[in-house]
Amino acid sequence: MKVLIADNFEESGIAGLTAAGCEVLYKPDLVDERLVNAIRDSGVDVLVVRSTNVTEPMLDMGRLSLVVRAGAGVNTIDVAAASRRGIYVSNCPGKNAIAVAELAFGLILSLDRRIPDNVTDLRAGRWNKKEYSQARGLYGRTLGLIGFGSIGQEMARRARGFGMPVLVWSRRFLDRGAAALQDVSQDIRDIEVTVVNTPEEVAERSDVLSVHLALTGETRNFVGAAILGRMKPGAFFINTARGEVVDYVALAEAVKTRTLRVGLDVYAAEPSGATGEFSAPILALPNVYGTHHIGASTDQAQEAIAAETVEIIRAYKETGTVPNVVNLSKQTRASHMLVVRHRDKPGVLAHVFNHLRSGNLNVQETENIIFEGGQAAIARINLDSEPPAALLQAIEKGNEDILNLHLVKIQA
Repeated sequence: MKVLIADNFEESGIAGLTAAGCEVLYKPDLVDERLVNAIRDSGVDVLVVRSTNVTEPMLDMGRLSLVVRAGAGVNTIDVAAASRRGIYVSNCPGKNAIAVAELAFGLILSLDRRIPDNVTDLRAGRWNKKEYSQARGLYGRTLGLIGFGSIGQEMARRARGFGMPVLVWSRRFLDRGAAALQDVSQDIRDIEVTVVNTPEEVAERSDVLSVHLALTGETRNFVGAAILGRMKPGAFFINTARGEVVDYVALAEAVKTRTLRVGLDVYAAEPSGATGEFSAPILALPNVYGTHHIGASTDQAQEAIAAETVEIIRAYKETGTVPNVVNLSKQTRASHMLVVRHRDKPGVLAHVFNHLRSGNLNVQETENIIFEGGQAAIARINLDSEPPAALLQAIEKGNEDILNLHLVKIQA
């Protein structure tokens, strides 16, 4: 199996893929048309990326069958185009959660103690202890989280160490409310986490509001004026998730009118490469600190992501299954299951499928299970519509190795 890595990637991951029997092409600087050409010319089976955009023309090239995002989320990949072509898309959820939470708390501490401004003045030869001695501290202040996946939960763990009570709103709680906390680990349940009904309520009650939402069609610009306008004057706002989940125009207005202090690691329009020119008007406002989308960029996180990427590709190579796949349908259009008991001989299933094709019946899912001893098997074939009785009779009577078949209606 041939693997193209089109972003910076750990040496341990390259070694792991090589040990798994993969031919690895490491070309971390490929983007846009050069990446399209590389996929076409190299005939790779698997593409590994981090921040590089994977577009439809790339997916049209060669024999590509799997794209792995070496990180959380898949917003840089055209997942719909991959699905139309039967290309798996996978990622490495949770492996960078600790790193992102650490940076988020670094931004919180920086805002409270104005650490970047301290550094700037000292480098300029200015001593101003009177000014920088003014800080509220974090103990007892409320941390509000919008989103409570793996990163949100790591935020809650760290908040406990700082003595900060935690308020949470998450889509995972919409149906079950606080009862959904039973799905998280025991140490999270032991933390003082309060689930509230709306993101506006989190904003209103928090001293520090931190966003941890995945980017989807539903979450784009999710945090806007309706939420930001409910924040306390002088509260802190942190975004280490995706730039596109926050309306930065509304955030800039809230900085001006509600004197918010803001820490950002992500932006709606970032350079496509690791370096380049960049301008974000909100960073020019007072009390707004920014970092360079480095939340996941610790050695620990990158090693964990590299190891997970290796396991994904190893599993695909050795078993044909893809861990963490994000673009397989959770529901099929199957209405009926055809159950076929048969002798385990060549041509039996081909006979069944040929008749199904002649009846214009589409197979949604199928499995063939062998009985002990290897003499017989049972095939379960999910169909998109009900086959006529005459077709079933032709299948059963047309091959002496079919022992029995029956039809099951799939309950909606």
